[in-house]
Amino acid sequence: METLNNINKERLFHTLSKSSEIGAIPGKGLKRLALSDEDKEMRDIFKGWCQEAGLTLRVDDFGNMYGRREGKKALPPVVLGSHLDTQPEGGRFDGILGVLLALEVVNTLNDHNMETDRPVEIVNFTNEEGARFEPPMLGSGGVAGVFDQEYVYSRKDREGHSFLEEMQRIGYKGEEENRLGDFHSFLELHIEQGPVLEEENKQIGIVEGIQGISWMGVTITGEADHAGPTPMHLRKDALMAAAEIMHNMEKKIANTEVTVTVGKISASPDTVNCVPGEVYFTVDIRSTDDQLREGAVEQARALISEVCHERQVDVETAELWETEKIDFGKGIIDAIEKSVETLGYSSRRMVSGAGHDAKYINNIGPTAMIFLPSVNGKSHVPSELTLDEDIISGANVLYQTVLALAEE
Repeated sequence: METLNNINKERLFHTLSKSSEIGAIPGKGLKRLALSDEDKEMRDIFKGWCQEAGLTLRVDDFGNMYGRREGKKALPPVVLGSHLDTQPEGGRFDGILGVLLALEVVNTLNDHNMETDRPVEIVNFTNEEGARFEPPMLGSGGVAGVFDQEYVYSRKDREGHSFLEEMQRIGYKGEEENRLGDFHSFLELHIEQGPVLEEENKQIGIVEGIQGISWMGVTITGEADHAGPTPMHLRKDALMAAAEIMHNMEKKIANTEVTVTVGKISASPDTVNCVPGEVYFTVDIRSTDDQLREGAVEQARALISEVCHERQVDVETAELWETEKIDFGKGIIDAIEKSVETLGYSSRRMVSGAGHDAKYINNIGPTAMIFLPSVNGKSHVPSELTLDEDIISGANVLYQTVLALAEE
């Protein structure tokens, strides 16, 4: 079977280089929030590339973009892709690599005049990051029935702009009939976003599933006071309560099987010489074992309540988002592994610690992922990096796997 050894590297790295210009920030990073002007610019470029590749383009009611290459037979397609939006201070590879390597697979099929039995579709999902509109993965979640249309459309950013308004503003509101239909298999290539592959000197990660995730919002209300005249023993300091909670969660709940992260925090009145009267923070709890994750969430709630009671401050908690651990399709995993073996690459099977569009697409059809090494395990930062040789290896595996699946 032909492989991607004849990939047009110049073309591939041109698309990556061009993407790296759209929303560029200092430090080689990107700020390309979903449905922003920068997102529109990148979408327009991607649309042009799809048209140049001879793909039939369509956009659904969540702004998801699809490019279709027809097959010899009227069969459900092999679908591959990811997302083009980024974090506010994100990198050049997260999600982007999955979309642009999918495009390169199609271009290489064209270069070699390859006809596949099944159609091949590539996709760019909207708002995977959730950096602008929470929660993450609204585009793929909408398609998969996790979120209904009204819910997705009503999500607002910090300036009060809704998902629907911004989708219409940039001209990427399509039709419901254009949503992802029945498919044979879905493949998402992605950077690992962690240190394991690099640490173990493996070229490819064969992803068997994605761990469960729970998000919680916590609001602590104490009393704002002057920092000078108010004695320590008479304070109801919301921020000190939050700090104790965070410290105890790290010491008592987090372990090798459960991660706990406080990623967002704000304090009021937020001045140097005032005792904070109100604090809001988020808690992200993850595990490959749903029972352990759910237990950790209950531990966190109990700990929060205990600390706030002792410090005589009020507290409210809210569940922001929850997804269970999922297992990917065995047939696709085996196809990826066979491709890796054929190409002679080193690999390991693993479970993803991050959420991805593939998590929701797995609800509606057979799905799997391919991971590439992240230098120093860094992601969601401008210094995010995956080496050129690893990108080529990933392209080879993706292409080989698509060829195999498209003939099933």
